[in-house]
Amino acid sequence: MQDYKNSQINRKLKEAITTFLNSVNSLCPKVTRAELNYLESGLTVTELKSKHFYIQANTIQKEIGFVFSGLLRAFYVDKDCNEISVNFIREDRYATHYSALITQTPCKYYFQCIEPSIIVSLPYKHIQDGYNKFPNLERYGRLVAEEVLKMQQIRIESFLFANAEERYLDFIKENPNLINRVSISYLSSYLGIDRRSLTRIRKKIAYHSF
Repeated sequence: MQDYKNSQINRKLKEAITTFLNSVNSLCPKVTRAELNYLESGLTVTELKSKHFYIQANTIQKEIGFVFSGLLRAFYVDKDCNEISVNFIREDRYATHYSALITQTPCKYYFQCIEPSIIVSLPYKHIQDGYNKFPNLERYGRLVAEEVLKMQQIRIESFLFANAEERYLDFIKENPNLINRVSISYLSSYLGIDRRSLTRIRKKIAYHSF
């Protein structure tokens, strides 16, 4: 029985690594087998339970995490000790405070698992060495940075140009599989909407959808 469990675990870990490498190839199709092998040589896979932290605030990140399965929440604690959600990291997304990672300065956010999660981690030093050795990996890093910047810009503009209901509807549109996986408390702080107001918005939309 123990051997069977171990084989299941090993199969899941291999699947996680394969999924990560496929995501690299999808984002940067010119990447070579040698470059993928280099990335794979530095990978580790971590299984975390719900409520466990992948990154602690005020620490320097030594690796970037690719979420194979599960869901994490990035948040900070304000001066009144409220947890303010800033991101939800689902499958096939990266768990990192990117600007802090590339500057190797302390992360401003906590990254905590909402669900049990399997995360593929790639060390920062291994990434930087790869950029120097392989042109396509440098291009891959730039493409990841562009994706992060695009998502940050969308979030900033949502607060500038969208009202509360529009922000909620945009969230549903962009993350249809998250709406039943994220608590209303987490979601209200992420969207910058009072919990009671968000509840009214959800009831209104549910009513009009019938």
